[in-house]
Amino acid sequence: MIPRLKTSDKVISARAHWRYRGQSRPEFADQLEVGKTSVWDFPRPPKQVQVDKPLTVKLNGNVIAYTERGMAVMETAGAPTYYFPPEDVQVPLSSTNTRSLCEWKGVARSLSVCGVDNAAWRYEEMFEEFESLYLWVAFYPSLLDCYVVSERVTPQLGGYYGGWVTSDLCGPIKGEPGSSGW
Repeated sequence: MIPRLKTSDKVISARAHWRYRGQSRPEFADQLEVGKTSVWDFPRPPKQVQVDKPLTVKLNGNVIAYTERGMAVMETAGAPTYYFPPEDVQVPLSSTNTRSLCEWKGVARSLSVCGVDNAAWRYEEMFEEFESLYLWVAFYPSLLDCYVVSERVTPQLGGYYGGWVTSDLCGPIKGEPGSSGW
């Protein structure tokens, strides 16, 4: 059984906090180029999208996770965050004491991966809308080598975010200097 969280007044307030919701691009958004996707077109509340491309995570050249069944969470102003089914993670993960709350998905626990502390996370208590991601694993590209097909992604800036920035995205992307009010 999936541990479910109730939507409290505090959560409702946090969800309402965001100014941009994907209905229109702000005037400071990058000009959209052919073949690119604006992160400002992603919705809020975020949506889950089945990924039809291979996703790979490596450490020191060794594959630690590979999936062709990934899920992406797309949210206004952020790079997509990719989630792996637990059975597609090829190394043991160890839980840390670090937990965080996403007002959309739920309570996440940080994970150590092959001795790299807080290199991944998974949701252990869920809001109903995102319970399909229960125990799925997301990896920080700032600490591990992450790939969409053969493109090595860059990490979403800001340290907190786990988004995977690919060459097909237009921003600016939340986490960059001056973005805390978005």
